[in-house]
Formats: sequence, C-alpha cells, structure tokens
Amino acid sequence: MPSDINWFPGHMRKALRSIEEQIKLVDVVIETADARIPFSSRNPELEPIISVKPRLLVLNKSDLADPDVTAEWISYCRNQNIPAVACDAAGKKGLQQVRNASKTLCSDVLERARAKGRIGRPIRAMVVGIPNSGKSTLINGLCNRKMAVTGDRPGVTRGFQWARTDNEMELMDMPGVLWPKIATRRSQLCLTMTGAIRTEVVDIMDVAVESFALLQKLYPKELYERYKLTDLDVLEDDSLDTYDIFLKAAKNRGCIMSGGRIDENRFAHLFLDDFRNARIARITLEKPEV
Repeated sequence: MPSDINWFPGHMRKALRSIEEQIKLVDVVIETADARIPFSSRNPELEPIISVKPRLLVLNKSDLADPDVTAEWISYCRNQNIPAVACDAAGKKGLQQVRNASKTLCSDVLERARAKGRIGRPIRAMVVGIPNSGKSTLINGLCNRKMAVTGDRPGVTRGFQWARTDNEMELMDMPGVLWPKIATRRSQLCLTMTGAIRTEVVDIMDVAVESFALLQKLYPKELYERYKLTDLDVLEDDSLDTYDIFLKAAKNRGCIMSGGRIDENRFAHLFLDDFRNARIARITLEKPEV
C-alpha cells in the first residue's frame, strides 16, 4: 500500500467530546473491541476519558475469531487487571457474562443505592468502541429487541441514545470513534481488513494483496485450502510471490473476464468478504505477545 490508511471524519472528533461530556452520567463503561484484532480495535484516545469509570472490555465477534487465541487474550487482559469477556452479540452468546460482569463492577454503586432505599436501581452503562465493533448489536442483544441502528458499515451510529434492558440496565450507545493518526502500518491494515475503515477510502487491490500476504503467514493451510492452492507448484515454487499466488487464487475462485484475463479487482472484494465472514477460517490477526 503506497500511502497510510486513515479515516477520521469530522463527526468523530465531535463524538469524542460527547463521550467526555456524558461519561459523568454512567456507572460503568462497556468497551467493545473486535476479537480478531483486540489490540488495534481499541482507541487509545478513549483511555484518558473512560478511565475515570469502571470498565469492562468485551471482545465482540468472537464467532469470527480463533477461539484459542481469544482465550489467550482473555487471560492476558485479566492478568493486566482489565475485566474482559468474549461475546458473539449477533448470535446472542456471551450476553449473560456481560450482564454479570457489569453488575460486579457496579456492586458498590448498587449497594449505596439499596442503602438509600433505591431498590432495583438500574446500572447505567456507556457502550463505546471503534466503528464496526458491534456496539449497537451488543445493545440490541442485551435489550433482547432492536433498539439501536446497526449495520455492517463503519460510522452508522452518529449521536448517543439511551436504551433500557429487561435486566435492570440502561445503556448509552455512543458513535464509533477512530483516532486521527493510526500508529502502525499493521494496525491500519487490520482495521481495514475487519471493516473498521471503509474500503471506499483505500486502494482495494493494495489492501487485498497485503491482507493475503498476512494470512499466508498466519493461516497458510486454511488460506490455501479455501482457494484450492494445495498443489505442489504453489507450495514449493519459491519463484512465486504473493501477487502470483493471489492471481492463482482469483482464477480458482472463477474471477475471470473475457479473453481469460484475471478479474483481480473482483477477487479483492470477494477475498475480503470471505475473511470478514470467516469463510476462510476463524482467524485472529493479533496475539497478546505481539
């Protein structure tokens, strides 16, 4: 990729200010991260704002991530004194863990409320995270009904809104926020692969080929099986670079135009869609030690 990937629309700066203004109204912050990229999907600009409240880290979309690596991340976070749970909000799995952990973090607040005779006082939680990390899906799951607008495009939620659950929780849904300068090239790529950065603002071919190269390193067996690249000429021919193998995968996927030309742009979109929907495998791009 010839240039850095960054996407910071003006409404995101406004969203950061809104989070800072509204946080005084809540008891706990539920921070959603993408379980496939638990490091890159956490906004460092949120840290000084939300650290004033108890926080629960939810590794969402765990159904798309490598379950063994997710378990490593949960253990790592807890060793760092960061309460964390894995969740598949879309599939309604792990929601009870989110409820239980939130109650534990707010036990002092609830006890003080009971002492004043306020029985059944709801937990007030702010749900924050980067775009496309599943915040609104998590809220809908906890409410057991559609309360917040959801979508597979980043930047769907634009303003904060409250939602009441059936389990004594009030949830504030905040817009997803990236940060002006994403630190590393690897993080830029990971955020684009998972859909936090819109593909419309990047060169899709550069992203797809670089993503293909990353999966060659991390999950080569699953990648080659998906695109029928298990023949010896691909696995043993050192003269083939990533782009050559990418084109072979495109051909095997049927991305061929008239005259036998490879439709590499079509395959770029198909490949990223395969990754995002776990058709290649359940893949995690980051490990705690890295």
